[in-house]
Amino acid sequence: MTSGGESGASGERPSPVNPWLVIAMIGCVVAFVNATSEIMEFQSDGVANRSWEPVIWESTSAIIIIAMAPLIGRAVRRWTPRTDNLVQTGLIHFCLTVPFAAAHIVAIWAMREATYAAVGQRYGFFDDGVAVTALYEWRKDVLTYAAIAATYYGFQRFAERPAPARPGDERIELRDGGASVFLPPAEILFAEAAGNYVEFHTAATKHLIRGTLASWEARLAPLGFARVHRGRLVNRARIRALAPTPSGDVEITMDDGRIIAGSRRYREALER
Repeated sequence: MTSGGESGASGERPSPVNPWLVIAMIGCVVAFVNATSEIMEFQSDGVANRSWEPVIWESTSAIIIIAMAPLIGRAVRRWTPRTDNLVQTGLIHFCLTVPFAAAHIVAIWAMREATYAAVGQRYGFFDDGVAVTALYEWRKDVLTYAAIAATYYGFQRFAERPAPARPGDERIELRDGGASVFLPPAEILFAEAAGNYVEFHTAATKHLIRGTLASWEARLAPLGFARVHRGRLVNRARIRALAPTPSGDVEITMDDGRIIAGSRRYREALER
């Protein structure tokens, strides 16, 4: 069984709890509850000699799902849902439920068939037909995938929250892998979105930090930063000049000479 450990990405604060451990614990509890419920149903029906079967059914399913959970976590990190890509990422994750369910079905079929054969019995997993069984299992696996993805997404959002400012310390903490860089806000020229990361630019260097521009905008707006583009924040104190373009947008010249494009949609923030 895989450990499910994920290496920390740039800018993420380590969580005190591993999401895979949470998923594993919940999976074990669900398997135990389901198995004991089915055992009690067998006993009430007078077939106590079959009480071992629910244990096999639920344990094999739980083992495979828990083992594959880190793959869903990687998919969430690769295709993180955001307000501007919900439809696209939703479709991607929905499509990924198909290989997830296929792997789950094949694995539990092999494990259960082997277990039943070892005690001289036949399981008959596909007796109702491959298509019917696959559809039945896929419906459940869609919900399982969604629950696991939501768990990883929740932990990721928690890790991506900018660290709170320390009392009396106006510096910005940027976590770069296992190290932290502390920058005075005045040193940051602008920040722009780069997929699931935010790239902070200073006059001398840049720092690629995992997170969302929206979360950093909430942190930086009180410090004089303004959104000038869908994917860009600018330090208003470092602006040297503004020049309108024929399209109605604006060219922003920073005090280090760099020219940054601003959208007319956000010109009001600059003019304020």
